[in-house]
Amino acid sequence: MNAMTTASAASASYPAASETIDAAQERKAPGRPRNAQADEAILDAVLGLLSEGLSAAAVSIEAVAARAGVGKATIYRRWPNKDALLMDAIRGMKGPLPEPVGESVRDDLIALVKANRSGRAKRYSQVTACLIPELLRDDNLFEMWQTVMEPRRDVTRGVLRRGVENGELRADLDIEMAVLMMTAPSMVHGMLRWAPKVPEEGFAESLVDAFLRGAAA
Repeated sequence: MNAMTTASAASASYPAASETIDAAQERKAPGRPRNAQADEAILDAVLGLLSEGLSAAAVSIEAVAARAGVGKATIYRRWPNKDALLMDAIRGMKGPLPEPVGESVRDDLIALVKANRSGRAKRYSQVTACLIPELLRDDNLFEMWQTVMEPRRDVTRGVLRRGVENGELRADLDIEMAVLMMTAPSMVHGMLRWAPKVPEEGFAESLVDAFLRGAAA
């Protein structure tokens, strides 16, 4: 980032003194329940701004508050700064971590591919597309993205390692290369739409079966 962008992002990440006091006072209020609807509105506002092409650096707390219909103090009660808010929005965009059943590598890999191509993932594919150029330019944003994505990759690694251990997959399988092979085609097909002749129906099964033709024991 250049100095101007950094300064702009920093100013958007921290509240004015009066807002900090208001937020602190509200945090101290005993028995005050957290409003789940407000949380969802705030996170949806972040994703909405990103999906419209606004850069992560340009997303401001003011803009998020206005779109969500809440005060800035409401946001700062929940997130200490803009980076934390962005990370939670990206994590929510991806949805909960999938839980493999463990009956077979094929079934688990198909389930993981389908989870990453769910209706929620398609809804926010434009956000991911807008973030990719920024991930290449902004080391801080890239680290945030990795923090969200690594637990998801670990689920796939676990399935692959189990397959090697129980003899379903080759003993010499390169786990990291295999994770990449299971991830990239789905992104190219689902988000970038570079393979329009490949049908959506049966995509997960076709991808996993193609992978297993080289990876199976």
